[in-house]
Amino acid sequence: MGHIKQSVAWWCFAPNKMTPESLVRTAADIGYEAIDLVSEEYWPLVKEHGLKISGVGGHQSLTDGMNRRENRTRIEQELREKIELAVKWGIPNLICFSGNRNGVDDTVGAEITAETLRHVAKMAEDAGITLVLELLNSKVDHPDYQCDKTTWGIQVCQMVDSPRVKLLYDIYHMQIMEGDIIRTIQDHHAHFAHYHTAGNPGRHEIDDSQELNYAPIMRAILDTSYDGYVAQEFIPTGDPTVALKAAFELCNVS
Repeated sequence: MGHIKQSVAWWCFAPNKMTPESLVRTAADIGYEAIDLVSEEYWPLVKEHGLKISGVGGHQSLTDGMNRRENRTRIEQELREKIELAVKWGIPNLICFSGNRNGVDDTVGAEITAETLRHVAKMAEDAGITLVLELLNSKVDHPDYQCDKTTWGIQVCQMVDSPRVKLLYDIYHMQIMEGDIIRTIQDHHAHFAHYHTAGNPGRHEIDDSQELNYAPIMRAILDTSYDGYVAQEFIPTGDPTVALKAAFELCNVS
């Protein structure tokens, strides 16, 4: 049996809660293997501390994304450039966004998103980089975001039909939209290449103050033979070092 490879989402901790140097050093000392969503200027710092970069944004922007044909040329170019950087820096995942609906029907939006992804899928396959379309909630944090249901994201992946186009299953966001987290992981894990965490409600620590039970969720992920990263993407309310240690221990299942 393996273990859960854990990473830390940069934006939740640095620079508001910790300095960049403190975050990276603390994560390494605790046992985290990677940093997630870190801007390019800090990539050397991450590597200097023996950590990997588990995933970064592949294109702009979250709200104005892949579901509009007028964005295709721009997004393709951004992704091609990021794929080259990901190869150079050993980054396995580039995070992609559907964008907001803005009146686009869900079926049409899925078709356009799949078309955009198909244009860069071959390059991602050749490079060994996975394009992960992120599932986000449209109820609380990202109103009108189109990729807000697992079934919609899976539909896009099936239309693209590439081993390098999968989903970023954000447990916090999908708890808000759907619940039934463990069953979803068991049934659809083949489409998931990256995971994010956070406590619900509030997007804070993954402790007993919130409704998600993360230890069995991590065991469910491990039972699928998943060998990618789970990134802690919660905003700590107290001491960030204490929160990072507690989250690591909770998710360090085997």
